[in-house]
Amino acid sequence: MERELALLTVKPHLTEHRYQHTLGVVDTAVELAKRFGANVEKAELAAIFHDYAKFRDKLEMRALVISTLNEKDILHYGDELLHAPCGAYYVKEEVGITDDEVLSAIRYHTTGRPDMTLLEKVVFLADYIEPGRQFRGVEEVREVARLDLDEAIIQSLENTISFLMKRRQPVYPDTLNTYNKLIITRRSHA
Repeated sequence: MERELALLTVKPHLTEHRYQHTLGVVDTAVELAKRFGANVEKAELAAIFHDYAKFRDKLEMRALVISTLNEKDILHYGDELLHAPCGAYYVKEEVGITDDEVLSAIRYHTTGRPDMTLLEKVVFLADYIEPGRQFRGVEEVREVARLDLDEAIIQSLENTISFLMKRRQPVYPDTLNTYNKLIITRRSHA
């Protein structure tokens, strides 16, 4: 799917603010894909559709998770996480994108997962560091992302996990497992 058609397809599903965020994620994903050797076209497409379900009805998404998706445990970790696996499903069913790599990058862009593919890492990090994001720690992650994709993801996960813990919110197990896997892999290569 061409970029302009993809953007026209996703725009009605987003607020103007979220559309601007999406454009930032797209540009950042393309930049990261070029820098680290991921497929640029797939990174762009996954970035365009990463928040496709962001504003879907929460009850509709919860019902989809219960009836169709094999990720029922996500229901215990807050509605904010629903849009990623549900978005991958809707993008496939409604938009007709069937590339498993693209769909997987959409599915895991909020939680991560152990053994993420390069494309998944690019979209995950692009969503975190796009230029419109302004929060404590993001500049440091942007700096690290210039040289080391995995280290930037580790720092983003540290920030996210710490943020959730300070608010006594549950941390999705795959997010912790992603962090642990990256740390263990880092240590084994050191």
